[in-house]
Amino acid sequence: MAISMNSLLSVKNLKVSIDDKNILNGIDLQINPGETHVIMGQNGSGKSSFSLTLMGHPRYHIQEGQIYFCGQIINTLKPNERAKLGLFLALQNPSEIEGVPLKQLLRQAYNQIYDNTEKQLRLNEFNKLLEQKVQELKVDPNLVERATNVGFSGGEKKKAEILQMAVLQPKLAILDEIDSGLDLDAIKIICAQINQIRQNQKDSAFLVITHNPRLLEHLRPDFVHIMKAGKIIKSGSSELIKDIDIHGFE
Repeated sequence: MAISMNSLLSVKNLKVSIDDKNILNGIDLQINPGETHVIMGQNGSGKSSFSLTLMGHPRYHIQEGQIYFCGQIINTLKPNERAKLGLFLALQNPSEIEGVPLKQLLRQAYNQIYDNTEKQLRLNEFNKLLEQKVQELKVDPNLVERATNVGFSGGEKKKAEILQMAVLQPKLAILDEIDSGLDLDAIKIICAQINQIRQNQKDSAFLVITHNPRLLEHLRPDFVHIMKAGKIIKSGSSELIKDIDIHGFE
């Protein structure tokens, strides 16, 4: 795959190991601004490992290949450095943070990313931004006053992750198993929130990682990729989902 410097994310022949075990075996992927891509595959195919590698998790060691983001190689950048560039990862199982209200966490994260930039906000300006996003996504205002993820239901944890994405406005949002543990009604709500963000941030790109074809009925991605044994083995339009429904991932 030729690397395009105009693309937002370009991954070339990415090979990754963890604890001396090869888990990604030559991934090629290119994402442009405004696109929504989906990676599907069975459990253990390497989907979540790929998302954590993109975000710079220290346990995942790149053995070969390059990750280009916004035209620069980010292989050795730390997670906070990647976040400042505009990468965001919505975690499958977000951690509970005792004593830290979600509102405070969002404020601190926003400051870390946008300090000394044109998007820097005073406290009252940030509060207005947060209130706007809470209203747009139809999130319970009480959620941001509670300790982050402490006592949250599965649906509330996912809503908190989506709210973070809306507030931080990343260039590329990676959504890892965002439907995990949700019933059908909750999936519809989460997908409606994601679609609202897609509409508001038309230049942002999204990489959705899932094994559930039903999720994509609501998201309607531009591209679908199937991963197996740590490698993307097939790519296509959203029509590929119909094949998966009939034939499975094989």
